[in-house]
Parts: sequence; structure tokens; C-alpha cells
Amino acid sequence: MRTSRGRGARGRVERMERTGSGEQGQDEGAVQKSEQSQDPSERTAEQSQVPSERTAERVRGPRAGAGPLASFAYTAADEEKQRGVRRMKLTATGLLLLVALVYVLATWAKNSGVGGWPGYVAAAAEAGMVGALADWFAVTALFRRPLGLPIPHTAIIPTKKDQLGQSLGSFVGENFLSGDVIRDRIHALGVGRRVGVWLAEPAHADRVTAELATALRGALTVLRDSDVQAVVGEAITRRANAVEVGPGLGKMLEKIVTDGGHRKVVDLVCVRAHDWLVEHGDSVMNAVQGGAPGWTPRFVDKRVGERVYKELLRFVTEMRDMPEHPARGSIDTFLTDFASDLQSDADTRARVERLKSEILGRGEVQDVIASAWSSVRTMILSAAEDERSELRMRARASLMSLGARLASDERLQGKLDGWLEDAAVYVVTTYRAEITSLISETVAGWDADQTSKKIEAHIGRDLQFIRINGTVVGALAGLAIYTVSHALSG
Repeated sequence: MRTSRGRGARGRVERMERTGSGEQGQDEGAVQKSEQSQDPSERTAEQSQVPSERTAERVRGPRAGAGPLASFAYTAADEEKQRGVRRMKLTATGLLLLVALVYVLATWAKNSGVGGWPGYVAAAAEAGMVGALADWFAVTALFRRPLGLPIPHTAIIPTKKDQLGQSLGSFVGENFLSGDVIRDRIHALGVGRRVGVWLAEPAHADRVTAELATALRGALTVLRDSDVQAVVGEAITRRANAVEVGPGLGKMLEKIVTDGGHRKVVDLVCVRAHDWLVEHGDSVMNAVQGGAPGWTPRFVDKRVGERVYKELLRFVTEMRDMPEHPARGSIDTFLTDFASDLQSDADTRARVERLKSEILGRGEVQDVIASAWSSVRTMILSAAEDERSELRMRARASLMSLGARLASDERLQGKLDGWLEDAAVYVVTTYRAEITSLISETVAGWDADQTSKKIEAHIGRDLQFIRINGTVVGALAGLAIYTVSHALSG
């Protein structure tokens, strides 16, 4: 008889443990039975609709919440944790069966006339069963309806999932996404000093330089040359047209003349002119003879040509060899006057502006601007790919120098920390509602059953200790109450 009672108790407990999965199995069995009971023609009609429904679903795209569901799927790691939960359930249930067995034996002993201890043991076991059942009900009610009964305020996680998500979002927004919390946290981290120490390491500087080079190559690869050339050409043209170049050229020329920078150019022109005259004397004389009147004798033309060539060669030679030659002074005077006119003479400035517009409007100039971007792009890409290029070496040195300054300069650290604090506070205060709504909407997109199973897999093992503690505490409380009652009545 005791054996049949024990089997019946174990059967009831096992049914209690399988309640959640049993309901699902019953629902699936009911669906299968209803499908089997359908008329064959109805099933054929439904099957013919499946391809079109799938096609429509592909056209519509994924259902709302598909992303959160996919990211919150029940995984193999969750199944491993669930096995641990089941082992703890068996332990807690075994303890319940143990106190039930103790209660039965103690009650039997008490009814058999054994005095003294059976009453105390029975009272402790009875209270332990009550505590175990109460805590079993409380733990089970978090994830499902105990025994499948529609008791209010049970299956809390599946039924209250959306409200829990909203409460979680509000809690995060109020306690984590506040300006004071963000400022205190960033200040405590000392980001500026940490970044400085990290960047000062050569290996870290190399890593950042490589990442920057990769980002630069990616940006240049994405940009189309035609678009950049159009933008650069338009920007240069618009900027040049918006600024009057005459006064600026005049100041620059005035500075060059004052410093004597133009004299090297004059020296070079004189040397080249002298060398050309020496090599092409016949050409000069023939040109002079060819321009003479036809009625003059040829020997006269020849003498005139030779004379002109000699005087011209002498003049150029003197200009080349005499820094204080009068012609050089005339050039200085001309350039000085021209520099002044570029700055103050309205007619000269207007003529320069017209010349500038004509030059910028020529297709050749636009082609030069376009080819300049292509050259710059090629140069940058080559430098970004070469680890030993001047660009990357300078970037690496600058990063290490910045890191060393950040690591030692408290004022610079404070500036960086302040910028980061202001940026973080701006983000959390401006987008707090979006962040909290992201949390609540993500939780709302999770499947209720999957959420309940996943949460139970993570915290269910600890919750089973509540059942064990409830059994032990209930037994101790029942023993204490029985002892006090027995003492008062005796």
C-alpha cells in the first residue's frame, strides 16, 4: 500500500514538472488530429496555397520582429544550462518527496502509539511540504501556469513580457542614461590618460596608423574620380572668381622686387639670351637683311645686319655681366610700377580680372585641375599602402607624440575628458527616448515562449534553491510552531 502511495505521489509530482511541456504537446496533438480529420480535398487546397503564400512572404520581406527573434533563439548553450536546471528540479522535487515520506512515516508512528518525537517530526515534515509546494508554485508561476490552471497572476514572464521590456527600458533610461552618471563614469575612467598611454606604445601607434590607412584607401576607392574632379574644379573656379587676384599679385610682386628675388630670373634670361645669340648669329643677321628695303645694295644690308647683331650681342653680354646695368634698373622700375598698379590702378586690376576669367574658362585649365586630382589620389593611395611611406611614418610619429602628451599633460587630459563627457551626455540626453524604446521594442519582438525558456535556462537553477530553502525553512518553522504549541498546551 505504501508502494502504491509512493508511486502515486511521484506520478503527481512528475505531472507537475511536465505541465509546461505537456500543454504544448497537447496543443500540437490537437492540431495534428484536426489536420488528419480534414477532408482530403481541403488539405489539397491548403497545400496548393502554400507556394503562393511563401512567394508573397518573400516579396513582403521578413516579418516584424524577425530580427530580434533570430538573435534571441534558443541555442545549444541554453539547452546545456536547461539540463542543469532539470537536475536541480529533480533535487528539489526529491527533497519534497523525502519530507512527504518522512511525514507519512512519522504520522504512522504517531498513530501507532509511539509518543514523543513522531509529533515533532510530522509537524516539521508537514510544514516542509507546505513550504516546498508554495515555493514550487511561486517559481513555476514565473514561467508557466502551475498544473495548467488559469490562475490569475501566473505565467508572468510570457504574459507580461512587453510590460517587463517597457519597465526595463525605463529603468535603464532613468538610472544609466543620465548626464550625471555618464559624466561620473567617464571621469572615473580617465579616458584621456588611458588613450595617451595606449597611443604612446609603438605597436599601438602602428595599429592605428594601419587602420587610418585602410579607412583612407576605402574612402578614396568609394569616391568616383569624375565626381571629385567636378567638385574640386568647381570649388577652385568659384573661389578664384570670388577673390580679386590683382592686389594679392601686386603685394607678392612688390615683396619679390624689394627682396631682389627677381634678379635671379633676369640673370637666367640674360644667360639664355646670350647663349642663343651666340649659336644663332646667322639667323639674326639674315632676319635683319631680310627686312631691309629692296633698293639698298646687298653689301650694305650685310654690313647693317652684322652691326645690329654685334650691338645686340654686346648689350646682352653687358646685361649678363653687369649687375648695375641701366637696363636692369629699368626692369626694376617697371616691375615696381607694375606691382603698384596691380594694387591701386583700377584699369590694371580690371584687365587682370578679365585675363583670369579667360584663363579659368579654358578647357585646358579644367583638364589640368582634373589631372591634378588624379595625381593626388594616386599619390595618396600609394603612400597609404606603403608601410614605410613618408605619409604613414609622419602619421605614426604624430600619434605617438600625441599619446606622450596625453599621458603626461593633465590639462590636455582634462580637455579630452571634457569633450568626451559633453559628447556622451549630448547623445544620451538627445537620444534617450530612442535608446529606451529600442530596448522595449526589442523585448516586444521576442517570442514569449522562447523568452520564458531562455530566461529559465539562465536563472532557473538558482530558483530551484528557493524551493529547497522553502522546504528547509518551512520544516524549521513548523517544528518551532509545534514545539511552542506543545509547550503551551502541556
